[in-house]
Amino acid sequence: MNNLEGVIFDWAGTTIDFGCFAPVNAFLEIFKQVGVEVTVEEVRLPMGMLKRDHLRAMLQTPRISQRWEEKHGKVFEEKDIDALYKNFESLLLVSLKEYTDPLPHVLDTVSALRDRGLKIGSTTGYTDIMMDVVVPAAKEKGYAPDFVITAEATATFGRPFPYMIFRNIEALRITSPWKTIKVGDTVADLQEGYNAGVWSVGVIVGSSQMGLSLKEYKAMPEAERQTAINKARDAFLLAGADFVIETMDELLPLLERINGLIAEGKRPHAW
Repeated sequence: MNNLEGVIFDWAGTTIDFGCFAPVNAFLEIFKQVGVEVTVEEVRLPMGMLKRDHLRAMLQTPRISQRWEEKHGKVFEEKDIDALYKNFESLLLVSLKEYTDPLPHVLDTVSALRDRGLKIGSTTGYTDIMMDVVVPAAKEKGYAPDFVITAEATATFGRPFPYMIFRNIEALRITSPWKTIKVGDTVADLQEGYNAGVWSVGVIVGSSQMGLSLKEYKAMPEAERQTAINKARDAFLLAGADFVIETMDELLPLLERINGLIAEGKRPHAW
């Protein structure tokens, strides 16, 4: 049958941890501890990448690189990344379990996908040791995909490389990339999906791209909320998204639309 066979979700900011705050808070703290102040926006820009790659990307930005040199009297080195990452991992592991609540509509949507015979995969910017905390905590709250992988299983080639998606397709026995949807909340997620040749869907509300807590989102005036939604949508489309949805409850209707496109012979990024 020329229908979709699987959906591959990101974790933080997509299925759990509304606003993707667990890593953000840890990144802010480790830079503060070494005397280099960074902004939330600078932290979120590389979000979705393997966390060590994320650190390197932040340090390579002109403003942070300059601040590092001013504070430490030299250009950052690999040993500095090692020290920062070690501290980041320690901080994150302490709090990670508290950031595993499923986002609105996720549990119902995943249940409905399974009822339709779809397989549920996942990719992440977290490492194995981080997922050893996240996976059981999320399972206790009702969310458990059929397959979990980190970039440690792909020789640390994380997003935007497509290899974690390919491993999902293999493990879940999906017959073709174009019978697969990747859903994520960051630019890196959408680049990953684009590079893998799957249908790439950005989800806005609760995303790292939007960067709001649930409380902040609900309190935001409607005009400002719509502006934030439009800004995230534009970023996702620019990154290669085939579709953008505001919340997870829009995924099931989109599923039917994509099945219709497939029946017409259409493929991801070319319809």
